[in-house]
Amino acid sequence: MPIPQNFSAPARMSAKERAFSQIQRWIIDGTLQPGEKLLDAELAETLSVSRTPIREAFQLLEVQGLVSMHPGKETRVTMIEKEDILKMYPTLAALHGLAAEQAAQGISQEQVEILKQLNADFRLAIETKQPYKAMELDEQFHNLIVDLSDNPYVESFSASLQIHIRRFKYVFLKQAMTTTMASADEHDRIVEALMEGNSEQALKIMKQNIIRPMHELYETLSEGDKES
Repeated sequence: MPIPQNFSAPARMSAKERAFSQIQRWIIDGTLQPGEKLLDAELAETLSVSRTPIREAFQLLEVQGLVSMHPGKETRVTMIEKEDILKMYPTLAALHGLAAEQAAQGISQEQVEILKQLNADFRLAIETKQPYKAMELDEQFHNLIVDLSDNPYVESFSASLQIHIRRFKYVFLKQAMTTTMASADEHDRIVEALMEGNSEQALKIMKQNIIRPMHELYETLSEGDKES
């Protein structure tokens, strides 16, 4: 099991939290591959903790659907399939559409300006061909709208889904991700709808902003299957 030695450990965390955070990150970015067997002794040595917090971290990761545990036998990173994209994205679109609908009812000018700046940075990341930075900024844009909806249920389910979507992108899309200006343009239209208090329009464009990339990613993966 290849474990990086040059990672930076988070500060001021318990052993369990540190183990959970780092193993989660390795699963999401593909360092720990789908189906890979996780060895608690090796992880404990690498992270300089005992085996107990590693096992506790495994339990938390299993709740998130990132590992599968078989007590007394083994723990493995869960598998992901291309078809999962058709389940994850529509669910996220429904959640974020609801968030945009609710956020439109009480967004402030200050919050609008933050969204505009995030989208400007997002455009720049696309123009300068920084796909992973663009992905992070896109998530920040969406997460702020989720926060503005003031709906803890949307926030909780959205955060869980985004973990799997981020992992999906890292694991499947080894090449540079195809982030287009169409997404930034849709962000502008979302902000405009929010400023106008147009809940219906904000919901509609938000869903489009998530579903469109789903089709693009699925097509990219399907073309890859044909070539292989």
